[in-house]
Amino acid sequence: MSSNSALLQLRELRVDIGERTVLQSVTLDVQPGELLVLMGANGSGKSTLGLALAGHPQYQVVSGQALLGDQDLLAMQAHERARAGLFVSFQAPPDVPGVKNNLFIRTAINAVRQARGEEPQDAFDFLSGAKAAAKDLGLPATMLSRPVNEGFSGGERKRNELLQLSLMQPKLAVLDEIDSGMDVDGVRAVVKLVERMRAEGTAFIIISHYLQMIESLKPDAVLRLDQGTIAERGDMELARSIARSGFKQHAASMAATAEA
Repeated sequence: MSSNSALLQLRELRVDIGERTVLQSVTLDVQPGELLVLMGANGSGKSTLGLALAGHPQYQVVSGQALLGDQDLLAMQAHERARAGLFVSFQAPPDVPGVKNNLFIRTAINAVRQARGEEPQDAFDFLSGAKAAAKDLGLPATMLSRPVNEGFSGGERKRNELLQLSLMQPKLAVLDEIDSGMDVDGVRAVVKLVERMRAEGTAFIIISHYLQMIESLKPDAVLRLDQGTIAERGDMELARSIARSGFKQHAASMAATAEA
């Protein structure tokens, strides 16, 4: 058991997809209620990090360590990681034909509640809470009775991910470009939900390039992922610099400064 007080501890995590190494070595601590923004050029490994933590079978953790509290994430199956308090959103949430949204979410919530030693929610209590949460997120209540994401717009799919997040109340959430496809009201809903959940102790790793949303989230730190490692850690000025100059020019500028 680690003596580190961090909620998430990653140590020299290496992840391969097939024969290609995507994450070379990632070391990172995330504290309860902390919000980190992860930025990086296409192909730098941002989504790979989230999917590897979630236990996606195509993402092979070759070496390193990943602890959630005192639990070894890498020793768990994907569903066990979710029950332990990990939530990972999809960059492109898929359809689940034939499975009603309300049944899907309630089943997930009750699995998590069981792992926490809590009583399951009955259908009435779940539906009441789900409708209230959906309203806060600008998601029509009728979406609850439809198959998961089937016929949903891009923004509706992302709001549905936020609905799951809100109701499951995880310890740590990795949100992969949650703003993609969102309108202005959707982005505001993201910020409002994240603020509330942070105050309740949920930690966040948010993958985004949308500077306005990043500024509204007021992250504790901004990380730049490059060639499979965390190349830089900074504050909002790092995000602004990347937004102004782009990843390639920013990295070149940092390299020139280091050589000077």
